[in-house]
Amino acid sequence: MVATLKDVAERAGVSRSAVSRAFTDGASVSAKMRKRVEKAASELGFSPNVLASSLTTGRTKLIGLVSNNFHNPIFLEVFDLFTRALQDQGLRPLLVNLTDETDPANSVRMLRQYSVDGVVVASSTLPPAFGKAFRDAGVPVVHAFGRVTSAPEVHVVGIDNIDAGRLAAQTLIARGYQQVAFMGGPEVATSTQDRLKGFLQELALHPQISVSQSFAKAYSFEAGREEMQALLRRDYAEAYFCGDDVLSIGALSAIQDRQLCVPDDIGIIGLNDMEIAGWHNINLTTIRQPIKEIVTSSIELITAMLREPARLPEARIFACQIVERGTLRPLPITAAA
Repeated sequence: MVATLKDVAERAGVSRSAVSRAFTDGASVSAKMRKRVEKAASELGFSPNVLASSLTTGRTKLIGLVSNNFHNPIFLEVFDLFTRALQDQGLRPLLVNLTDETDPANSVRMLRQYSVDGVVVASSTLPPAFGKAFRDAGVPVVHAFGRVTSAPEVHVVGIDNIDAGRLAAQTLIARGYQQVAFMGGPEVATSTQDRLKGFLQELALHPQISVSQSFAKAYSFEAGREEMQALLRRDYAEAYFCGDDVLSIGALSAIQDRQLCVPDDIGIIGLNDMEIAGWHNINLTTIRQPIKEIVTSSIELITAMLREPARLPEARIFACQIVERGTLRPLPITAAA
């Protein structure tokens, strides 16, 4: 039979309330009493019921982990890092799929049903309105991979996507490409808009270079492949900033189907540096987004908000860097030197 709180109390020779306090974070109990209760619990194989404990403390230790782009393999890495880091903090992640969700109020209602202590919105495509909806409902929230601003309304952790777009353009310019293009994700996504903005801003300084733009239906392999297939039926560019690794890999597939060679015929640069990008048969030149650092910082903020709900919102911005592989022509010798 499963040991109960009463069994532990009898074995330890204390009251049931003393046992409850011993397993409640922050409760007043002496070290001697706690050790006595833990010894009895260990002998009986007792584990405290965290759900029952939440009725006493008013805290569920549940953190909603909200996202919407489950077709992108990068989020397997993101979810792995988030769930392990939350569990290491004694918190329990509640994964919520908001694919096709457009109304932030629906998300708030769903998460409040589970009495979550806080929410991490882990998405570069969900608009800022989702984070603000949780804030307005009194739920501590951090938007990881969200749009960074100088005066954030909620905590935001991520990269400056405008700077990332500039970096992509600078990389193509340095390699001597004269016809370049942006192939982004969904046009409504803030990450797409900002990456395109930076890309165009940098290229505006080089009017001799022609530039075009197009958008895939989603941040997914199939969407990237489909969009590149359409582009290859027209006059295609010398090099593409695909705005995301999974789009880039879809584009590479379409290019190979046309018996064209990367980087000799077409150059490709992505963004994220997900694990697949480094595989030998992919070998994608890309812009590294420091995902582990973003996740760690997001966890720091959400745990701080659990202690200090009125903490003023801040934006934490992480720098990106180029990861040189094999899908762009090499730098000219003079530039490389």
